[in-house]
Amino acid sequence: MSYSLLAISIFFEICGTVCMKISDGYSNISASLMIFVFYGISFSIFPFALKNIDVSLAYAIWSGVGTASMTLIGVYYFKEPATTIKMVSIFIVMAGVLGLNLSDKLA
Repeated sequence: MSYSLLAISIFFEICGTVCMKISDGYSNISASLMIFVFYGISFSIFPFALKNIDVSLAYAIWSGVGTASMTLIGVYYFKEPATTIKMVSIFIVMAGVLGLNLSDKLA
C-alpha cells in the first residue's frame, strides 16, 4: 500500500512540474493554479507513504522517478534535445535509486 501511495504522490508531482512548464512563468493562470493543486496533493499523500518506507528510500524513488519522467516528458512532449549525456545521467540517477533500494535488502 505504501508503494502505491508513493506512486500516486510521484504522479501528482510530475503533473505539477508539467504545469510549471505550461504556466509560462505564471502567465497561464489555469496552469499556474494547477501547480499548487498537484503539488498539494503530492505533498499530502507522500507522508502516508513514509509510514512504511524509509524516508531516504522513499525520497530517492520520488525524486529519481520524477526526474527521469520529466526528462522523458521534456524530450517527447516539449521537444527538448535528447543528448547522450542527458540519457546517461538519467541512467545514473536510476542506478542510484536502485542502489539505495538494494542497500536495505543487502544490509
